[in-house]
Amino acid sequence: MTLSSGTSSSSEFTLGGLTLPLTIAAGQTVPFTIKFSPQMSGTASSNIAFASNASISSITEVVTGNGASTIQHSVDLSWNPSTSAVAEYNIYRGSTSGGPYTKINSSLDAAASYTDGTVQSGQNYFYVTTAVESTGVESGYSNVVSVAVPTP
Repeated sequence: MTLSSGTSSSSEFTLGGLTLPLTIAAGQTVPFTIKFSPQMSGTASSNIAFASNASISSITEVVTGNGASTIQHSVDLSWNPSTSAVAEYNIYRGSTSGGPYTKINSSLDAAASYTDGTVQSGQNYFYVTTAVESTGVESGYSNVVSVAVPTP
């Protein structure tokens, strides 16, 4: 039998240890590896497919892996305090520059800094802040800050 190809339906699973095409004699076995490189925490799966000139020319197996990220990223933001009569600040985050933005602080923040501990590896985020006066009047958005969170 000649094994002509081996593929994975997910980039998180890669085949190794085989140089294709590969001729396998009757009754022989050939070891190979499947490397799982999770992109995020959680369960992932892939179809591993082999094609050959055998009577059953294609075989597919499903493999699964469970990834756990050991690196927790966060984004530390700071800004120059407003010179007007500002009581506190709101912090907003979006996935595209120009919004839409979603408020990420659960309550007004008096400090001119904020740590976002809810970011995901490999994602880009865009942040803006607003100043809120003691009367509740909120300013427009600040300048946009872009952050690219690295992949572990």
